[in-house]
Amino acid sequence: MKPSAVLVRAMAIGLVVAAMPPLSARAQNWGDFWRKPAQPTPCVLDECLNGAKQAPPPSPGQASAPPGVAPGPFDYYLLTLSWSPGFCDLGGESKAPDQCDAGAGLGFVVHGLWPQYAHGYPQDCDGFARPLSRAALALTRGLFPDEGLARYEWRKHGTCTGLSPEAFFATVKRARDAIALPDAFKAPRESQSLSPRDVARAFIAVNPGLRFDAMAVTCRSGELEDVRFCLSKDLRAFVDCPEVARRTCRAPSINVAPAR
Repeated sequence: MKPSAVLVRAMAIGLVVAAMPPLSARAQNWGDFWRKPAQPTPCVLDECLNGAKQAPPPSPGQASAPPGVAPGPFDYYLLTLSWSPGFCDLGGESKAPDQCDAGAGLGFVVHGLWPQYAHGYPQDCDGFARPLSRAALALTRGLFPDEGLARYEWRKHGTCTGLSPEAFFATVKRARDAIALPDAFKAPRESQSLSPRDVARAFIAVNPGLRFDAMAVTCRSGELEDVRFCLSKDLRAFVDCPEVARRTCRAPSINVAPAR
């Protein structure tokens, strides 16, 4: 090799060596290479210490859940229509005086629309549910007998549907409107004595597809309390619900109190 070529090569090697970090730094770098990646810097309030933004909190009305509870996954809806005169006769006057006032004229009213499992049901799926907006509450007028019940039903059951409050109350209305009321229960002015089976038959007669295995008639102290309907999640069909159906009142006859 010519002397000039040797000199050029030696100079190039010298430049590479000079550009490398000291041996101790190189050892440190290789040690870092074999370590596990560092954990993300924790976030404080709405920003992380490394400058990255935290995921935004759920928007108002968007259901969230504490660990271990997932809103949305359930098997069917249970629509419960309460017989308002019976509720009032059984002590409801002190709880809902407006609902039980003379002249209120209420018959069946929505108690709730509850997400159900085949066995059991979820409840209170958002321990940090935000207050309902006025827009959401406006959807409950004429649906629930009072605003307090609507708030309670959203907190206990609505938060488990995976829906916003507005979507939940709209779904409640769709479910209620899907049920036809027999003429005998459209604000009657006189007491009636009927068997729970007769009450169920009256609803089956005016609701195609409804059957005994997809509903329940409940009673308390000899009074009609409510009628419950098991509906598919899209509200398009009645579904069998043995756990609900077997809770049907076993009394031979019950009093159907007149509207107030």
